[in-house]
Amino acid sequence: MQSTTTNKDTRSERVIQAAVIKALEKEGWYVIKLIQTNKNGIPDLLCVQHEKTMFIEVKKYDGVLSKLQQYRINEIKMKGISCFVVRSEKQLYMMGILSQL
Repeated sequence: MQSTTTNKDTRSERVIQAAVIKALEKEGWYVIKLIQTNKNGIPDLLCVQHEKTMFIEVKKYDGVLSKLQQYRINEIKMKGISCFVVRSEKQLYMMGILSQL
């Protein structure tokens, strides 16, 4: 994730989300974009690979989680499921989720 003022990623969440999905799928993740569920505030993406499952909420560099989104992320983590807020596909490499840059 870029943190300096001059290097901020100014892409929209939609564009970042598409890049995140593409990067995950390139490394074999099965990615489902969650549009409407029975739980408001659920993260954007459900990702599955072999026996691993994770949720990803995509935000642009200055995007802020709502209180409900933060509640859902905490709820998911309490169930023992990985859940991340991602602001660029590059962050997936920095976090070790993806291995091929």
